[in-house]
Amino acid sequence: MLALGLVLAACGGDSSEEEETTDEGSEGGEEASGDFEEQEWLFITEETGEQVQMAYADEFAKIIDEKSGGNITVTTYEYGGLGTEKDQIVQLQEGTVQLAVTSPGFIGNTIKESQIFGLHFLFPDSVEKTHEILTESEAINEDLVKQYEAIGVKPLSFWTEGAMQWTSNKPLESPADFENFKMRTQGSDLQNESYQAYGANPDGYSWGELYTALENGTMEGQENPIFFIADASFHEVQDYMTLSNHNNYVASTTVNQEWYEGLTEDERALVDETVDELQSWVFEEQKRQNDEYLSVIEETTEIIELTEEQRAEFEKLATPIRDYYRENISTVDGAILDKLEQEIEEMTAE
Repeated sequence: MLALGLVLAACGGDSSEEEETTDEGSEGGEEASGDFEEQEWLFITEETGEQVQMAYADEFAKIIDEKSGGNITVTTYEYGGLGTEKDQIVQLQEGTVQLAVTSPGFIGNTIKESQIFGLHFLFPDSVEKTHEILTESEAINEDLVKQYEAIGVKPLSFWTEGAMQWTSNKPLESPADFENFKMRTQGSDLQNESYQAYGANPDGYSWGELYTALENGTMEGQENPIFFIADASFHEVQDYMTLSNHNNYVASTTVNQEWYEGLTEDERALVDETVDELQSWVFEEQKRQNDEYLSVIEETTEIIELTEEQRAEFEKLATPIRDYYRENISTVDGAILDKLEQEIEEMTAE
């Protein structure tokens, strides 16, 4: 996404108000109960309209409204409603907003370890298995979370918005096709290094100007989940989409840590159970959107699906970037990556 790309982040827009929850609890957690004082929480995202992040935030608001008896209102903001993607992490840190959907492509230079999600071919080809790893991994949900907490924010969950695919103005079927190719990234060091390994010229081009840049050739390609490519109409100005599944667009439900720890026990339980409930919901939502939008893109764009042999060519060049991450990005000497690699190996061997 672009990170917006989903890294997804998304295009600018206005705020959309939503609400909260008061109902029975979700599976696997203590049910929230008790009386809730009237209050408003602000929830920002990197996307717009009905894209996955906004759909998630709106569903969160709906559940919180119901379960709080209407006493807690969650106001959701799409991309641009309260500033750019670069403003959002600062707003979350300062407590200007209470909740945010964040993606590593935009916060990777603030939380270095989060760039781990930018490593190509680290996670399995299966989006379902990747979502399972994101949900259960100790390296992610304990060790990586501590890196976020060091700057005053706290991820409550990590989830996938779908596999990342390439769009381009020429076929991309081998690393040779990337030679001197002007590839848009979200601008993190790791993303740029990854595409340089294929021979491309990556550029952290602004999201708001990306459509025009693709249309006039300033940028020749970009990466994002299928739903985002279609909703942003990138397929209208790109001739090809390559189903590479080289990565997943990973998002996290993140809160201001001081705010979260200052909630009452009942309020915190309400937030936690809602996030738990939405973990399976958002997987189905991204699947629905990605499946539906694929048919839209197919109408105007040539679809290229990489073979296992072609994927292996890219993976061979991508794997050494893990050492770049360990040596130049990680602040813990790659310990989180080492642990995550082991967990992925164990979980994919099952």
